[in-house]
Amino acid sequence: MLTNSRGIALILAIAIAALTTAFLSLMGESTITYMLVAGALIFSIAYLLINITLEFLIFREIGNIYTLLEKIQKKDLSDIQDKSFRSSLSPLRKINSVINSYAIARQKEIETLTKNAEFRREFIADISHELKTPIFATQGYIHTLLDGAIEDKHVRMKFLKRAAKSLDSLDVLVQDLLTLNQMESGVIKFSFSDFDLRELIDEVIEELEHKASKREVKIKWEYDPERKYITHADRPKIYRVCQNLIFNAIKYNHHGGEVQIGLKPGKNTLQVEIKDDGQGIPPEDLKRIFERFYRVEKSRNKKEGGTGLGLAIVKHILEGHKSKISVSSTVGKGSIFSFSLPMVKLAEQEDLTKSATSKQ
Repeated sequence: MLTNSRGIALILAIAIAALTTAFLSLMGESTITYMLVAGALIFSIAYLLINITLEFLIFREIGNIYTLLEKIQKKDLSDIQDKSFRSSLSPLRKINSVINSYAIARQKEIETLTKNAEFRREFIADISHELKTPIFATQGYIHTLLDGAIEDKHVRMKFLKRAAKSLDSLDVLVQDLLTLNQMESGVIKFSFSDFDLRELIDEVIEELEHKASKREVKIKWEYDPERKYITHADRPKIYRVCQNLIFNAIKYNHHGGEVQIGLKPGKNTLQVEIKDDGQGIPPEDLKRIFERFYRVEKSRNKKEGGTGLGLAIVKHILEGHKSKISVSSTVGKGSIFSFSLPMVKLAEQEDLTKSATSKQ
């Protein structure tokens, strides 16, 4: 009976009514009817007030706290909602709010740890797969030579060159991993300077022309030759961004395709756009192409080469420049990658713009 609010309220109400009736009986003018009515009224009021107070301010909140603690003990935090109480008459409700906030924080922590654990599993699987290929290939060539093929000069040179190529691929992978890790941890510092972005892209195109010609891919380079495209950024890192994006546009284009590179000035920025007419990227893969080792078509990408870290590095470089990489793609029609950098305005460019405006 004493385990719920009604039982406690009944006992306390009877006690209050009895004390009140006894006090009234001491007064000579009080009649029995008056004392009974007063006692019944006091009992009813006391019972209602005590029951409501115990039920809503104590027992219900204790029940909520117990349920919440039971969920925390069972680690079942999926349906816990964020409930904040600005003010309340019950201190237990405030305690409930604090415990609820703690439970939500624990839930977020568990979700983060789960995602990190999943990421670590995927990363270990990916890095094991990436390392396995060049290591096994090099082992195969060297063991073949040790088994007697080293006596044949032609076979020896061919296998040594293949082993060296596999080790070069392994070195590129390790260097990309180190670079990405240093960027994420903030070890690599950016060195900003003013330079002409058009000249940088010219250098990248000149470097990749041979690869484009092997696939008979035409590079279309669009810009205004009358103006300068001065930006303030880390030149070697932006070179790597352009190199990676243009190289991908060539590598994943179809044979005899076209890569369009555009450089356009905005109000305060320079916009770089790289478009190809290759196979395109499915919508479900667009959000993940900047993850480590993620490949849209794993078999095809493996055949084409690469570490699977290029776009992840591009993303981190541009984030270090307070910019971001944007991508849009249509399957069967190609992809467009774009990013922007701050534009450094020159006096001669402003005069050129004013002159063009007056002619219009």
